[in-house]
Amino acid sequence: MGAPSFVAEFGLWSDHQAAVAERVEVELNGVDLVRVVYCDPHGLARSKTVPAAMFRAVLRNGMDFSAGPFVFDTGHAVAVDFTSDPGVGVSELAGAGDFVLVPDPRTFQVLPGAGPRTAWVLGDEYQRDGQPHPLASRGVLHRVAAQYAKRDLVPVIGLEVEWYLTRLLPGPPGNAGNGFGLQGPAPAVQAMNAGYQFNLDAYYDSVAEVADPVAAMLMALGLPLRTMEHESGPGQLETTFTPMRALDAADAMLLFRTQVKQFCARRGYHASFMTLPRVDSFDPSGWHLHQSVTSTKTDRNVFAADGAQGTMSPDGEAYIEGLLARAHEYCLLSVPTVNGYRRLAPEFSLSPTEPNWRYEDRTVMVRVLSGGSSTHVENRIGEPCANPYLAIASQLSAGLDGLTAGRPLAGPRPGLPRSLREALRAFGDSGRATDLLGEPLKACLLKLKESEAARFDAWCAEEGPASGGVTEWEQREYFRVF
Repeated sequence: MGAPSFVAEFGLWSDHQAAVAERVEVELNGVDLVRVVYCDPHGLARSKTVPAAMFRAVLRNGMDFSAGPFVFDTGHAVAVDFTSDPGVGVSELAGAGDFVLVPDPRTFQVLPGAGPRTAWVLGDEYQRDGQPHPLASRGVLHRVAAQYAKRDLVPVIGLEVEWYLTRLLPGPPGNAGNGFGLQGPAPAVQAMNAGYQFNLDAYYDSVAEVADPVAAMLMALGLPLRTMEHESGPGQLETTFTPMRALDAADAMLLFRTQVKQFCARRGYHASFMTLPRVDSFDPSGWHLHQSVTSTKTDRNVFAADGAQGTMSPDGEAYIEGLLARAHEYCLLSVPTVNGYRRLAPEFSLSPTEPNWRYEDRTVMVRVLSGGSSTHVENRIGEPCANPYLAIASQLSAGLDGLTAGRPLAGPRPGLPRSLREALRAFGDSGRATDLLGEPLKACLLKLKESEAARFDAWCAEEGPASGGVTEWEQREYFRVF
């Protein structure tokens, strides 16, 4: 269980966190179990469940976790060699040694539902010497938010997420042929409706028996739910949240995706945040990230122009220039899967293919919504299963580069990558990506995603070209887990 007084020994909490921890200890009197959670490099929640009495020690001592999720790719193939030299500059990975997860008491949340009273808490990863773990994605967003704070700025994030709700069909659990790097059959599902009647109330009503309780569950979690609406695809939903601070938004995205999948599965349904499932007539799902920046000195939105609506401040335009300039090299962090690049294609008119921007235009990468103090940008590049900490951090870092430069960043803008392979090359060649993530996390991500891409290429070489649409490999790899 970590180490005695690990938090106090290394001074890992702020005064505010310490005060919240005291309140958490009181709340534990009404809890049976606690899920101690962190976000792995793929954006998936990894956890251990402990009795509430045990969590009292975990809260201040931390908890040992295996490094396994840092070495497995999306299909659970070993991508980082932990038997000798992992090759990412983290010696603790050798032998798959443990790291210490320290709960962030501010994220403690009692989950709604019957049965044992269960809480959820997110943690930050540390090495045994008390140093932040270099492979921790939540730590990347911490650092980017601190860069804004040094300039008396606060980034504000709004989440807009598309996903699929389907009805599970009877069948085996999908273990046949499963193993390390070999995902078994994806769940057999049935569409909830015919789709292709955008925002049709009757189609929302056809999923309301699940979607309405999902909405109630999200509100019970304290998430700032804004809308639930029916998108174009069969049973495709869009969920939006009111703006939050960056770290809160990333934490909310992880909690939202995890709890929605579990809530639906318990009721005989399957929720998937895979971009384009291999199901008849499905349309791609995107994750649109709304962004603005507030000055802590003036409490004003720095994107808002002094003139009439339909305009944006020079700072706002500089921020957009940063997003466009880094779009090619950072794309991997917003679109991290083979399947995600199927959406960034000309046949999908509402998905971006080039780094461009315009006012109130959903066909470009960055859509600007101008309305005085509510002026903000919507970056439409992301896929719904991306790691929320890395996706948000990369866009905020790119925007800050433009904001601090105060002018268009030099150099031509290459188009958006059209495949995971192309995104990997751009990411690997990027010095800015190294600055953002640190060499160890960048190296680790390259190994993880290279393994994923290589397994896909091997499947295509054996089964034939992948030009005929979403492959069975993609459906097995992503539909269940994401």
